[in-house]
Amino acid sequence: MFTFPSPNQQTVAMTECVFCAIVERRVDASIVWEDHAVVAFLDRSPVFKGHVLVVPRAHVETLPALPTDSVATFFTVVQRVAAALPEALDAHGTFVAINNVVSQSVPHLHAHVVPRRRKDGLRGFFWPRVKYDDADDVATFAARVRDALRAE
Repeated sequence: MFTFPSPNQQTVAMTECVFCAIVERRVDASIVWEDHAVVAFLDRSPVFKGHVLVVPRAHVETLPALPTDSVATFFTVVQRVAAALPEALDAHGTFVAINNVVSQSVPHLHAHVVPRRRKDGLRGFFWPRVKYDDADDVATFAARVRDALRAE
C-alpha cells in the first residue's frame, strides 16, 4: 500500500483523499483558516514559504464539479488569503492557481495562493507559451470557447 506522509509522519492510504483527512483532522496540517465550508492550510511542499492551499470541506475533485452555490464561498476565502499574505509575509503580491485533472496532485479541488516578491526567481507561469498562427487561428479558438459557453 502506498502512503502519503503528513508533517507529523501520520499516513493516509493513497486510495483515500489526504485533503479530506486534513479537513476531518485525521492528518495534521498547519491550518490558517477554517469555516463551515472551507479550510486553508500551508502547503507541505511550498513554492515559497507561506504557500497556502484552500480547499472546500466537501470532497469535490475539480472546479467545474463545485456546486454553483458554493463558488462564492470558496473564492471569498481564496480572495481573503490572497489579500492577507502580502501583509503577513512582507510579500509584494500573490500568485493564485487551480489545476483541474492535469497536474492535480491530489484529486480534491484546491487553490494555491503563493506569496510573491519581485525578483523571487519564479519566471512567469510554470508552463511553456505558444503562439496563435494568425488572426484566423485566434478567431477560431475564440469562437470555439464562446460556443461552448453558450451551450451551458
